[in-house]
Amino acid sequence: MDETYIKVRGQWKYLYRAVDSIGQTLDFMLSAKRDAKAAKRFLKKALKARHTSTPCVINVDKNAAYPSATDDLKAEKTRPEETELRPVKYLNNIVEQDHRRIKRLVKPGLGFGSFHTARRTLKGYEAMAMIRKGQIQNIGQEDVTGQIAFIHQIFGIAA
Repeated sequence: MDETYIKVRGQWKYLYRAVDSIGQTLDFMLSAKRDAKAAKRFLKKALKARHTSTPCVINVDKNAAYPSATDDLKAEKTRPEETELRPVKYLNNIVEQDHRRIKRLVKPGLGFGSFHTARRTLKGYEAMAMIRKGQIQNIGQEDVTGQIAFIHQIFGIAA
């Protein structure tokens, strides 16, 4: 789990992302702030997603917000007791490498005009990356109608 910076209306916003040990995207969230409250919101979202299994270890960087957020989740019994938080800067290489794809797509556009536009566009980038990685269950990389249905589901569009 890690966050990266995205420019929205000339200000830095934070894109939280969770990636598993083999590089599959688990979840993502755009936030205006980089604090314990935002980290807690993202962790809760990522852990309760139905495609996410219970992790043994959560690797994070040295951001001070993560330990307090995970302690709050443990107190609320949202985070399993057996899940270990490992704040080591250099163990996040998989997610750091995955940030490159987002940066490569965002940089030529010089950021976004609004937070809503950034959120929707980043959702599209992540959905296309998940399809490209072949990580959508029961949808093959050649199943175009299944991919369209997945996109409709992600964006909440009625079919």
